[in-house]
Amino acid sequence: MSDETAGGGAGSRAADGADVPATPSPLDRTTLEVVAVREGMFGVHGTGDTSGYGGLTRPVAMPGASAKPYGGWFDDVAVKLEEVPDAIEKVVVDHGEVTFFIRRAALVATAQHLRDDPALRFELCSGVSGVHFPHEEGRELHAVYHLLSMTHNRRIRLEVTAPDADPHVPSVVSVYPTADWHERETYDMFGLVFDGHPALTRILMPDDWNGHPQRKDYPLGGIPVEYKGGTTAPPETRRSYS
Repeated sequence: MSDETAGGGAGSRAADGADVPATPSPLDRTTLEVVAVREGMFGVHGTGDTSGYGGLTRPVAMPGASAKPYGGWFDDVAVKLEEVPDAIEKVVVDHGEVTFFIRRAALVATAQHLRDDPALRFELCSGVSGVHFPHEEGRELHAVYHLLSMTHNRRIRLEVTAPDADPHVPSVVSVYPTADWHERETYDMFGLVFDGHPALTRILMPDDWNGHPQRKDYPLGGIPVEYKGGTTAPPETRRSYS
């Protein structure tokens, strides 16, 4: 097993002579960006709550771009990724993990470089996740790729964004065949269109389903539910959610 851990780098030496992997301490180099303000408990309104929780306000903050050095082997990967022209938009290091934001036009070339370069060797894409951020005008849809290097025992994330008006991202199935069904699920749930996918069809919902259920603007509850002749309306028609 490699002596490197996810987030670990050049280690120190313990009193007994054993190598102790060093974990980067990136939090002082990563700024938090307030992206929204949440009001009330769980975002629900109109419940008649008298506890006072309905008056709560809380800023929603997310990690912004991190400053170099990122720590440990994160810097080694960043330097190698700079070999792909105009690929990196920003790097975010948070809680000992690294995410490389990649411009979508350079996604496939970046994935190929990460897989094939001997110093990187990220052989496996273990999953593709979708995220919907309605407040990010012009980059509302995110696709997140979870990559594993079995050679070097390292994990990273790639993240690309697309606007609602142009929800297209290049497919990486030609580089990582395991992304086939993951991209289909992200398309099904979020509406991201993966250009070049060999068979981009829904995988969970019926082919004729209207909408993408994990987007934040999708109606909660979806459709009325029938119980032995009685009908319960969808939740969003009974109270207000944000």
